[in-house]
Amino acid sequence: MSEQTKLNLLSFTGKTKILHLSWMAFFITFVVWFNHAPLLAAIGGTLGLESAQVKTLLILNVALTIPARVLIGMLTDKYGPRLIYAALLFLCSIPCFLFALADDFAQAAIARFLLGFIGAGFVIGIRMVSEWFPANELGTAEGIYGGWGNFGSAAGAMTLPTLALLFGGEDGWRYAVALTGLMSLVFSVIWYKNVSDTPKGSTYFRPKKNGGMEVTSKGDFIFMLAMKIPMYATLALLAWKLSPAGVKMLSDTAVNLIYIALLVIFVYDCYSAWKVNHEIFVKPVPEMHRYKFKQVAVLNVLYFATFGSELAVVSMLPLFFAETFELDPVYAGLLASGYAFMNLMSRPGGGWISDRYGRKRTLLILTAGLAGGYALMAMTNSSWPIALAVITAMACSFFVQAGEGAVFAVVPLIKRRLTGQIAGMTGAYGNVGAVVYLTVLSFVSYQIFFSVIAATAVLGFIVLLFMEEPQGHMAEVNEDGSVELIKVT
Repeated sequence: MSEQTKLNLLSFTGKTKILHLSWMAFFITFVVWFNHAPLLAAIGGTLGLESAQVKTLLILNVALTIPARVLIGMLTDKYGPRLIYAALLFLCSIPCFLFALADDFAQAAIARFLLGFIGAGFVIGIRMVSEWFPANELGTAEGIYGGWGNFGSAAGAMTLPTLALLFGGEDGWRYAVALTGLMSLVFSVIWYKNVSDTPKGSTYFRPKKNGGMEVTSKGDFIFMLAMKIPMYATLALLAWKLSPAGVKMLSDTAVNLIYIALLVIFVYDCYSAWKVNHEIFVKPVPEMHRYKFKQVAVLNVLYFATFGSELAVVSMLPLFFAETFELDPVYAGLLASGYAFMNLMSRPGGGWISDRYGRKRTLLILTAGLAGGYALMAMTNSSWPIALAVITAMACSFFVQAGEGAVFAVVPLIKRRLTGQIAGMTGAYGNVGAVVYLTVLSFVSYQIFFSVIAATAVLGFIVLLFMEEPQGHMAEVNEDGSVELIKVT
């Protein structure tokens, strides 16, 4: 592992340099991923978009991220985070430039859909940071990576409208969006030239087989296949949302073809998983090399409720404040930004608390707080003082984002060589949550929307009772056949 010196955030050497470059890469992915959000009024005006088309762009922006996080997790485990993060930042600058050049809704929609791929960047850094930091600092380091990187969406919301105004004219937004693509392009080179996958002398453990996640028991194999279903179901839900029954972007024929394609891909995905894992049906995996897939499943559910709700609430909170308290949209957006602003401290805080007081205990407390916070937000109405409503949202935000930090304080401690894939699946569940919550919002009131999130948090709390606190060591096999024990407590 890395040097055991104390974490010094003012340093730019060794493991701290890797941490800083990792959160910067993630920060840029979030700026690019959500660069359209604060500019939607200008974009809609230039391209002549209707309200339904604007909402469609929001949905398309998160659609591809679900399969992308799973795929990028697999590629990261196989080829290493240095190469994969550089490639992602480089390649995703292309649809960013295409979005800046879009002349109509169709071009903007295709570019936005492809840009969903950059949302997968998160899982790459999770593996990178886990390679460089010991178990007793891992929660804090992953929290800083996630929280400071996540702040990219808020930073973009604060700066991109001003940049668009400075560039001036009705095409100002195009230059602002293109600038974020240029940032991504340049940083891909900086990243590649300045990082390595592991500290000098350490081994980068890769999956024994490629094409699917390894599991270590027959029951876990069935469990893993069952956990894939919600991801495919969510993509089908997105297709339905784009159908004539939804925003009328796709024809019934096109949507039916998507359904068939998703079914075929799911069957192939299951077959690939069987190819990777068929040996467990012949001979059992030695106890030393086993891990429990239920640990992954619990984290998936928790990230559905935490990051899923964050993505959904960030999308709707400005409108909620504007409509509930009859506020100017700009002022409402400023008040709502406090929710995302909490990322700077909340997510690192959740990781730090997890390092100090235990993974499971921390998650139980934060999940209970999350449920309570959203229950309070469900009660918020126009009779409340605005200050109290903002404080409630920010308090809720602390539990949401600290919970995210605590989830990813556990992810790297399950099975080192599968960290990218586990992070990919858990991260994908965050996007599944966002799509489900935003779909619910399209049918119900704000109060019911917040109540639904609170209910899923309660479910997460119950599921969490089945998670086991990481203890002792996890075993990985070196290329020479020797076994290396990696401390997880």
